[in-house]
Amino acid sequence: MSATGAAWRVGPRVAWPVRPVLVGALVAVVLLVVTALWAWLAGPALAAVVGPFVAAAAAVATARATGPRVERAARRLAPRPATTPYTALADTAARVREGSLADALPGLARVLGEGTAADRAGVWLAVGDELVAEAVFPPGEGAGERVPSLGLLLARPGVDHAVPVLDGERLRAVLTVGKGGRPVTAADRRLVRDVAGGAHLLLRGVARTAELAARVRRVDELAAETAASRRRLEAAREVERRRLATELRGATTDRLAAFRTSIIDAADALEDAEDDPEGATEMARHHVEEARDRLTALIDRFRVIARGVHPAVLREQGPRAALEEVVVDLPRPVHLSGRLADRLPWEIESGLYYAAASAISLLAAPGGRTPLEVHLERHGDVVEVRVEDAEPDDDAASLRVALADDVDRLAALGGALQVAGRGPGVELRAWLPDRLRPVVLDTGSTAGGGP
Repeated sequence: MSATGAAWRVGPRVAWPVRPVLVGALVAVVLLVVTALWAWLAGPALAAVVGPFVAAAAAVATARATGPRVERAARRLAPRPATTPYTALADTAARVREGSLADALPGLARVLGEGTAADRAGVWLAVGDELVAEAVFPPGEGAGERVPSLGLLLARPGVDHAVPVLDGERLRAVLTVGKGGRPVTAADRRLVRDVAGGAHLLLRGVARTAELAARVRRVDELAAETAASRRRLEAAREVERRRLATELRGATTDRLAAFRTSIIDAADALEDAEDDPEGATEMARHHVEEARDRLTALIDRFRVIARGVHPAVLREQGPRAALEEVVVDLPRPVHLSGRLADRLPWEIESGLYYAAASAISLLAAPGGRTPLEVHLERHGDVVEVRVEDAEPDDDAASLRVALADDVDRLAALGGALQVAGRGPGVELRAWLPDRLRPVVLDTGSTAGGGP
């Protein structure tokens, strides 16, 4: 048992004036020493007349010089009033009134530990769905530990007795003591119960403050996640803008140049109509037909681009139906399997669709007899599309470079596109979470990451 704990079980000591006694003793010693030295130096006759004055002056000077040391010694030797757990609890309440909650909870843990002569005592606060060791005795041993429930706290080694503090039906705190195999007496149980009752309002207030602080931190985290989500969506829009600009440039530059050439050739043929009207007319007709074919091809290409930018079937029926529309016009057979049972947010469906359409179009462009295997599925909180090519024209590294924009788009939405070699073939795997996590304002932890 600690010294303080022992003091709680004995009566008060008799008070005696420590400081005056120490000062008196010091003055007496100085008087005796100075008087003896003066008698030895000046002789008995002169010492009898002048000695008392010299000794008194020396005593006063010594008392002033040693005053602080005498004060400290007096405080160490002075008897303390008898201490009980209940006076310690009253001291803790006084600290609370002064606004020192940081000192109040360690004070409660000390009251529990010393009052029950426990090896270990703790004040656990309910924060969310967990119990947190906010204050422990002896200090520093296990502070900040967390347990997910009261049942698991009671099952921990070193917890021999616990008293919960409730706010209505809601658990706010738990006081625990552990006596290292020694029995918890009825007096110990009464003490812990009385401490819990006396500190009820304190513990409720501290627990509510801790819960509010946790919610404020959660709001700050959600605000940061929302800002990061906005940045990712802006990055995804920029990636899409670059892709569309590249596709429009590639689709229109050569075709518009060829169309312009056909129109110019037809105009040139009509200018030569005076010399050979029939031949000029036939040549002009040929160039006009050529221009019409090129214009038709250009319009068809614009329709394909428009379908890729905003495919109506993707909005109406989802990514599986939109991919079926893509594979119809490809020069290579594609075997499409799997589907998503439920519709997903537009950003998720479109991100997965664009990544899959880009990969399929890239792999199928050279043609081939072996079909591409495309599988769409959802497992857990992740949706993915897997594309397998048994006879690719490019290696995994080249495909990864060619799909760089799609890699950026998926990363901006919280997913990824992975390309790996599978023997002579390759496998592309694009995945996304089934929802944009930062947008959902819940108070629990957010699940994220890949599968």
